[in-house]
Amino acid sequence: MTENTAPVLTEFERAAVKEAAKESRTRVARKKISAEEARAAGEADVRAKIAEMDAEDGTLAEALHRLVTENAPHLVPRTYYGMPAWANAAGKVVCFFKPKAKFKVRYATFEFEWPAQLDEGAVWPVSYAVTALSAADLVFLGERIRKAAPAE
Repeated sequence: MTENTAPVLTEFERAAVKEAAKESRTRVARKKISAEEARAAGEADVRAKIAEMDAEDGTLAEALHRLVTENAPHLVPRTYYGMPAWANAAGKVVCFFKPKAKFKVRYATFEFEWPAQLDEGAVWPVSYAVTALSAADLVFLGERIRKAAPAE
């Protein structure tokens, strides 16, 4: 039997794991400050990540950040594996934006995690490819965000 010498994680995955570890340490430290200060710090983190993005991803991320803030203002901005995300009061990520440049893929995605309350029968979508955002797209995603994260 030949030995598999391929790395277990890709360079992108290794970088994401390192970012997640850093984010975990940051979340622990932020438990010592007020909720308002933690929200402001999370907002700054998300804005910094958006500022690092190329124009295409940055424009989409900014629009989605506004959309989440308008439709679920109770969600707290934070980063998630180095990507803009929004978490519930328990600190669990409800939704996040995955820029296409981060993993060198064809399109960005806006995704929902398991705390999102999107259940519709036995099958429902939790990830949307995003290449542009029309007014109709914003209305559609706004509805999904409100369903995923009803006011607590």
